[in-house]
Amino acid sequence: MYQDLKNFKTPVNFRGKSKLFVQIWWIVEGTLFAMSPQFLYGWRRFLLRVFGAHIGKGVFIRSTVKCTYPWKVSIGDYSWIGENCILYSLGNISIGNNVAVAHNVHFNTGFHDYTKTSFDIGAKSILIEDECWLASDVYIAPGVTVGRGAIVGARSSVFNNLEAGNIYVGSPAKFLKKREPSNL
Repeated sequence: MYQDLKNFKTPVNFRGKSKLFVQIWWIVEGTLFAMSPQFLYGWRRFLLRVFGAHIGKGVFIRSTVKCTYPWKVSIGDYSWIGENCILYSLGNISIGNNVAVAHNVHFNTGFHDYTKTSFDIGAKSILIEDECWLASDVYIAPGVTVGRGAIVGARSSVFNNLEAGNIYVGSPAKFLKKREPSNL
């Protein structure tokens, strides 16, 4: 037998909050957050902060963003989180300052141990350093760090750490070229 899901158990304190608190967040996210007009970025920042997220100044978060556990999310000043992004924050997600996250980007901190029949669940943190750009439809795997100023091209999948100041494309994401900073 490869997996026997009747033996699966979520570890104690895995969520970081009670089941009730999680359910309240999901109700708030599905109503007050999701139904807010596009321009109410401050309202969405407020809601995330109320539920424990660390959200910097001037952050733009679209109303279609999904965030599993906001208390495990940190977003730096003047960063953007685009339409339909998923912050699957079973583990910590840290997004730096001036980071542009385009639409449909999926941050996945969770995994299962397929070597155990109990299919144990786990989490590894994701770190996106300052001044990165994650283009549309990017997937970020558990445990990944994207270095400062890196660009990840559209529809790329990131399974390993990416060095600062480079442009990456593909699935898996591979080095394309150096990013040249603008002095305009």
